[in-house]
Amino acid sequence: MTQADLNAKARRIQLVLTDVDGVLTDGGVYYGESGEVFKRFNIRDGMGVERLRQVGVETGIVTGELSPSVAKRAEKLRITELHLGVKDKPARLAEILAKTGLQAEDVAFIGDDTNDVAVLQLVGLAACPGDATSFARAVADYQCAAYGGQGAFRELAELIIASKQ
Repeated sequence: MTQADLNAKARRIQLVLTDVDGVLTDGGVYYGESGEVFKRFNIRDGMGVERLRQVGVETGIVTGELSPSVAKRAEKLRITELHLGVKDKPARLAEILAKTGLQAEDVAFIGDDTNDVAVLQLVGLAACPGDATSFARAVADYQCAAYGGQGAFRELAELIIASKQ
């Protein structure tokens, strides 16, 4: 894909959906006796959410995990499109599209593993962190230089923002 084609796809984006583990985090989870204790999020990714909002692009989370840490992070970032415990991401994408009135071409998704491949193939702009699995890399329009939990979301956000200027 040429840079011009990538910019054209990015310019159309009105909603960025993201997976969590391996994208907003480095994929590590800290467990204690009572289960998940915490996840590490990158503050720069949070600024990416804010910067997208400033250009009229909303952000949502679609993850298979049922994580209180993710819910708290979404609350802090004022992300209302929060979908936890999702096992069928393409079906959830269809629900989001129906609810928002957007077309698939208006949506970007960033994911890192096999459970993201089907939804990556449906959206207008498919992205993955630099350390994503080969499965996600094979279907992504854009592979970030940054790794999951180390600014990959922010990198995608800046690509989209730049395309709209």
